[in-house]
Amino acid sequence: MAYDADVIVIGAGLAGLAATAELVDAGRTVILLDQEPEQSIGGQAHWSFGGLFFVDSPEQRRLRIKDSHALALQDWLGTAGFDRPEDHWPRQWAEAYVDFAAGEKRYWLHRQGVRFFPVVGWAERGGYDANGHGNSVPRFHITWGTGPGLVAPFERRVRAGVARGLVQLRFRHRVTGLARSAGSVDTVTGEVLEPSGIERGQASSRTVTGAFELKAQAVIVTSGGIGGDHDLVRANWPERLGTPPERMVSGVPAHVDGRMLGIAEDAGAHLINRDRMWHYTEGIQNWNPIWANHGIRILPGPSSLWLDARGNRLPVPLFPGFDTLGTLEHIMSTGYDYTWFVLDQKIIGKEFALSGSEQNPDLTGKSVKDVIGRARADVPGPVKAFMDNGVDFVVEKDLGALVRGMNALTKEPLIDETELRRVIVARDREMANPFTKDLQVTAIHGARRFLGDKLIRTASPHRILDPKAGPLIAVRLNILTRKTLGGLETDLSSRVLTGGGEPLEGVYAAGEAAGFGGGGVHGYRSLEGTFLGGCLFSGRTAGRAAAKAVG
Repeated sequence: MAYDADVIVIGAGLAGLAATAELVDAGRTVILLDQEPEQSIGGQAHWSFGGLFFVDSPEQRRLRIKDSHALALQDWLGTAGFDRPEDHWPRQWAEAYVDFAAGEKRYWLHRQGVRFFPVVGWAERGGYDANGHGNSVPRFHITWGTGPGLVAPFERRVRAGVARGLVQLRFRHRVTGLARSAGSVDTVTGEVLEPSGIERGQASSRTVTGAFELKAQAVIVTSGGIGGDHDLVRANWPERLGTPPERMVSGVPAHVDGRMLGIAEDAGAHLINRDRMWHYTEGIQNWNPIWANHGIRILPGPSSLWLDARGNRLPVPLFPGFDTLGTLEHIMSTGYDYTWFVLDQKIIGKEFALSGSEQNPDLTGKSVKDVIGRARADVPGPVKAFMDNGVDFVVEKDLGALVRGMNALTKEPLIDETELRRVIVARDREMANPFTKDLQVTAIHGARRFLGDKLIRTASPHRILDPKAGPLIAVRLNILTRKTLGGLETDLSSRVLTGGGEPLEGVYAAGEAAGFGGGGVHGYRSLEGTFLGGCLFSGRTAGRAAAKAVG
């Protein structure tokens, strides 16, 4: 039988690039398909902060962080909460990924020219017991160059394959079917969409200009998740997280729609853990949007007061940066789909980072001068732009005006000034001592014991109502769609499995389409910095396995 290539890769995001790069290294021919224009190569990784999960890294050791493989595996398993029969392969992927993160991952990336910001971040701190959810130590390593800096070496490797005649890049090719012609799945069919000159991330035309049929010995699905289709998110919304939000903002463009998952399922693939998902609770509407309903996530330090829609403090340990899905579950139990941060300029200047490569021009542009300038600024430029232009921000000198501004942003005026003042004054009284019964204040003091947090991520303890720390700020927080944690079930060679547990011959999957490995390597929750790394690890595995199979 005549094949058009050894392998067809569906999806030119980070996982697809990693898989293709490995196939090129093995000398295999590849057709890389993507429904979007070429300017969107790299997919969602391009827009990311570039955070990666490492274990016992040189950056950690320089900051006197004591990490280990055993501690990381304890944290991963305590966070994942694997409890289903279909978690057989996800758990094995989790163990393999922790081995990778504690082993060759950093060296492998460093050898390709990837470098890292020296201060390690502490995301998803948990706040429960040692065997519960959360990172026991800081593990969030920011790529120097953020998402584009991480995509670049893999794109270079793929384009080198193009130059060698091993890779064909076929953008504007939307897959509609997978079929067999010789026992295994070897045929990919679809539609050719009209050319589009839109900028990266913007909505492209869906006008069909033709059709295609391609054949290969193997197919790798790296098409991403469902976060851009809010109806599909609601349809898969887990009962444990309450009623789906009436309103959400999008952390991904609309073309991240999960279509390929259904196509693979129709071909015989087993899709598991579809009710496991990862959505952020600190979403704000982008004042300068790239795609429709574009949301940005605040990466907060621990000091902001977090209030529900009625002005009540969220319960322990639902502090900023501690437990994303625990917070989401609580929010949905309140009957409202938004919350508030209440803080001051001193806190926002030091503790607010915004997720996304475009929101961090200093790190994305690899400018040491601009990084130093950000550290010296009262409020970093991108954050100040949201203070000035963001529809979710209220900035006022006195509490009465702040409350009036908060109530003006919602359907009902739910915030009572007297009650909010009582809450803030009570919190402020606890700042007089380094010891306190307020566990959020205890967490602030604890965070500042870590040098990285003390230097750039946690404001010195102070009273929110101190005029010297002002003005006062309130931020309305929306649910932000982001990641699909379930996906196509795969074995440790990234082979897609059927409902009976047998390989779907000829089909592999990686990245978010595979739940970042196995059909759900994160279980119910993520430790953060693990999505990009999951794309790389599963993409590399799929590429190597397919290369061996077609060799």
